Amino acid sequence: MAARQPRPVAWYRTPLDPQILKSLHEKSDGLGALQSVGYLGVLIATGTTALYAAGHWPLAVTILLVFLHGMCASFLINAVHELTHGTVFRTKWLNELFVRIFAFIGLIGFEIFQTSHARHHQYTLHPPDDQEVVLPIRLMIKHFFVRGFVNVMGIYPTIKGTLRIARGKFEGEWELTLFPESKPERRRAPIHWARTLIIGHGLILVLSIYFKLWLLPILVTLPNFYGGWLFFLCNNTQHIGLQDNVPDFRLCCRTFILNPVVRFLYWHMNYHIEHHMYAAVPCYKLGRLHQLIQHNLPPCPRGIIATWKEIAAIQKLQDENPEYQHAPPLPAPQTAYR
Repeated sequence: MAARQPRPVAWYRTPLDPQILKSLHEKSDGLGALQSVGYLGVLIATGTTALYAAGHWPLAVTILLVFLHGMCASFLINAVHELTHGTVFRTKWLNELFVRIFAFIGLIGFEIFQTSHARHHQYTLHPPDDQEVVLPIRLMIKHFFVRGFVNVMGIYPTIKGTLRIARGKFEGEWELTLFPESKPERRRAPIHWARTLIIGHGLILVLSIYFKLWLLPILVTLPNFYGGWLFFLCNNTQHIGLQDNVPDFRLCCRTFILNPVVRFLYWHMNYHIEHHMYAAVPCYKLGRLHQLIQHNLPPCPRGIIATWKEIAAIQKLQDENPEYQHAPPLPAPQTAYR
């Protein structure tokens, strides 16, 4: 029986002048370095300060600094996300270098993510062709406390999954769709990367034991599993409560306005409609894109609190009617530019 072929989605995009769109698509090694090296610098600064504090400052200060490091490192997946798009740096090898640096620290199988995310962009919230995000998404306060502070439950599945891929075992409907057994060449890169993660972090563990640097694996191997409260509040806004099976990113993605510091940590993904609408625009130009098309967007809440008030109201309606999906008010229709 032949495999089902996904049907293309005729996505609506806000019309833009071709010359303006061309300028938005231009990548910059300088701006890419400002974002990537800047973010890596934040992680190095918080990590080394926490490591120094362990031998010199009170325990309470050390715990606070470790938590701060985790709070910043929780956004590693956003770094990997942008770099797998290949839009951060103009120079290709710089994208490839930094995606490996951030994926290593975050224990992230970036090739699997990249393949999945490409499908997510093509078929956003059109199941079964997008299984990266499937509605309805239900989040409660308990999820915030379980995942946003010390996510112990996330460590074992991540390590187990990495070991499984390293052994060449792919399972589950989505993995087998993206990496079918009939195409072993697709599996080689994720397998090699999983083995790199195991060997690399195994060496870090050995070194930490030998030199008695007990905090090292916590800061380098596990920073994705604690301090993630801010990431939780930012990243879970992207599609929750919105509509599936619609060809308009304004109805299935959410944009909200953030302050510059959190926007930097989040790699500008608060501009999520803009990112989906024109995915080749580098993250550091999404603010400019937002200014150009905001007249054609639904209302964008300002700040995390306003955004989650909106989401809470939607989820309350979904409690009453599980079939409910929020339909943001849209401006008058315009001709799509594709």
